[in-house]
Amino acid sequence: MNPKYVIRLLSVLVFLLASVPAQALTVIRDAEIERSLKEIAKPVLRAAGLGTNSVRILVIKDNSLNAFIVDSRHIFLHSGLILRLQRPEALQAVLAHEIAHIANGHLVRRAGNARVASRVAAIGMALSVAAAAKGQGEAAIGLAAGTASSAQRVFFGHTRAEEASADQSALRYLASAGNDPDAMSDVLNLFRGQEALRPGRQDPYARTHPLTRDRLRAVRGYVAAYKSKPRKASPETIYWYNRMEAKLEGFLRNPKSVLRKAEAKGPSETATLRRAVAYHKRPSPKKALAEMNKLLKVRPRDPYYHELKGQILLESQNTAAAVASYRNAAGLARGEPLILAGLGKALLAANTRASNGEALNILNAARSRDPGDPSMLRNLALAHAKNGQNAMASVATAERYLTIGRFKEAALHSKRAIGALPRGSQGWLRAQDVLSSVQAIPKKRRR
Repeated sequence: MNPKYVIRLLSVLVFLLASVPAQALTVIRDAEIERSLKEIAKPVLRAAGLGTNSVRILVIKDNSLNAFIVDSRHIFLHSGLILRLQRPEALQAVLAHEIAHIANGHLVRRAGNARVASRVAAIGMALSVAAAAKGQGEAAIGLAAGTASSAQRVFFGHTRAEEASADQSALRYLASAGNDPDAMSDVLNLFRGQEALRPGRQDPYARTHPLTRDRLRAVRGYVAAYKSKPRKASPETIYWYNRMEAKLEGFLRNPKSVLRKAEAKGPSETATLRRAVAYHKRPSPKKALAEMNKLLKVRPRDPYYHELKGQILLESQNTAAAVASYRNAAGLARGEPLILAGLGKALLAANTRASNGEALNILNAARSRDPGDPSMLRNLALAHAKNGQNAMASVATAERYLTIGRFKEAALHSKRAIGALPRGSQGWLRAQDVLSSVQAIPKKRRR
């Protein structure tokens, strides 16, 4: 996809959803977690007739319970919902429901309906923009869309007919994949009683996915008529689910409680992973690295364990060893942009002429694969600066500010870059795209 088109689409969507501060949204970008979700979703995607690479699943750091789609290629899950579920089949049920909305074309129909209502016409346009996007640039568009306010989420909420249709389709997908369709009851039971609460106290999922009692009744009817004996999730699905859960809990919950749970799990691989992350958070780097070495002894070619070890080393100020671990990870997962971004960050920390030059090349490669990662863009700007390319540093900084909705700063840095770069050069065009996007936003909406 043309980067110019990506930036313009992103700016439109950020503008339309700019009523919530940028800090209201934190997307957890982690290669291992995203790989885990991909593996968990595979059986459901196949059952829905969609390619296993057709939908990207991202996690929002938020304790509330929610899941939603903003286009035909992205599903967003709140970390709070993932950690409240008790088994992989329940997570697959959540994914099946959102996949059903995609497969059934509900998003497109809602975008069309929105155009007849003046109050939500702009959001209808945003949906059309997001649905039209292709390629990796959609990630940035999806991240911006996640900042929608409560009122806007009500608009994104599905109609009763769509909910019933999505539930029925999701149950068929689960059954076709050999999974337990009753796992959807696990999810719906989390929201029992939510509809009796004031809207401000409800979890977002209850506002955007209404009528829990009716949906539970329909699910139970389907399960009662289901003749085949449901299987448990496959060993592979269970494995990736346990890894994802261990890592999310390790980073998001209190280290003491995580270590207690790890002890209860016994000497398993995921218990070791929990201990590694919890010790790192304390911080107890020696203990964390000891646990990581145990994991790597079992799985010496696992790129995500090498990446995590690199993160622990880097954040413990052991830069040279961190670079080595990130190199191992990048070699084992070639082209993975989040791992490349980590390697680039470690090379910048080494801060030699050679490492800074290599970091710039690696971070540019990461950007070409995932242009919507603000952390990577921050480090890319630093790499340009360390290599004496201050104007290009301003370009990357402008793109980062645009991505997180800080339009005044985006305009400032884009103007700085435009004034310093040769007219028509790639960097000049990127800066011009950012400035044009900001200028299309009314001044009162810029911040």
